[in-house]
Amino acid sequence: MISSQASAVACTVLGDLKRKLESQANAQARRSEVCVSVLYCDRPQESQRYSIRGGEWREEVSTELKRIQRYAVDVTMDTDTAYPRLILSDDGKQVTYGDTKQNLPDTPKRFTYHPIVLGNQGFSSGRFYYEVQVSRKTEWSLGVVRESFNRKGKIETFKPQDGFWTVILRKGNEYTARDDPCIPLFLREKPQKVGVFVDYDEGLVSFYDVEARSHIYSFTCQSFTEKLYPYFSPCLNDGGKNAAPLITSRVSKTE
Repeated sequence: MISSQASAVACTVLGDLKRKLESQANAQARRSEVCVSVLYCDRPQESQRYSIRGGEWREEVSTELKRIQRYAVDVTMDTDTAYPRLILSDDGKQVTYGDTKQNLPDTPKRFTYHPIVLGNQGFSSGRFYYEVQVSRKTEWSLGVVRESFNRKGKIETFKPQDGFWTVILRKGNEYTARDDPCIPLFLREKPQKVGVFVDYDEGLVSFYDVEARSHIYSFTCQSFTEKLYPYFSPCLNDGGKNAAPLITSRVSKTE
């Protein structure tokens, strides 16, 4: 495991790089994205990959977000897929992790190991977009999954090759794109509402901080061959620290 001291050094170096990007006189340089691999000399097997973006993306991302919000769909959660400890609101718009396991029928669609629920509607073409309120939460997982993945046992990696395209929050401030390899994300602000956009035919899954009008991460050049479903995990309650719900929210479409 990488020591906290080594991680702190890496964060300092990456922070300096980000500030240098944002201070460049050339506008194109300020908009640059740089992928960095951090190698630890004594533990090369524990190298990590990071994505850094310059600060002038905000205006361009805001315009892009307005465009993709036109593809918004009304997402409700499917009670037949919900892990038995998950509690859904009557309208299917909110999910929380409950204290007790409910006695629910073990249908083929239901998750029996992980605290996951899917959206009611699957998509096998075109574009779609939805938003999820994540405020007051210390952990969550969001994204899309393919229809045929394993729902009855332990899932080891949650990566694209397993049928998952997700971004997660852990420990209150650790954001990660579950790509291959996983990519730690350094976000300027803590997202309160996350937008998820999928272009099925282009093989694209993108995540946005809606209120900050900023891009979080994109899975690109993917190959989808079956239906994709919106994916939600409120994660465990953590003694009440993570008791707030995930909420699918109405999207304000801007012309």
